Amino acid sequence: MLKDRRTAVLKVAESLYAAENAIDVALARAAELTGAMVSARTEANLSAIVAQDAFEGSAAAVATLTRARGELVETHKRLTEAKIQVGLRTLAVGDMGKPPSAELDEGRHLRSVA
Repeated sequence: MLKDRRTAVLKVAESLYAAENAIDVALARAAELTGAMVSARTEANLSAIVAQDAFEGSAAAVATLTRARGELVETHKRLTEAKIQVGLRTLAVGDMGKPPSAELDEGRHLRSVA
């Protein structure tokens, strides 16, 4: 039974890491697009009015992806708790370093100010 739980945790962890990576790639690409649009407008000496709606759409996509990334981070935390609940506290998965617990303080989230 422990082997089955371990296999299940590893399978979920693999999917979680793939989702985290995908959202990071999408977020980076959307941010690149937004930056490219700003640079292109400036380089072409165009009015800020030109393609403002497209810029707003791209910026909204970045904001949406940022929120989605935050949801995946919360999912990651909850799955870590679930791993403990099923008796696999010492099972380490993934090869990325974890931030110190102080950096995960609930009061330190970035917030939109616009």
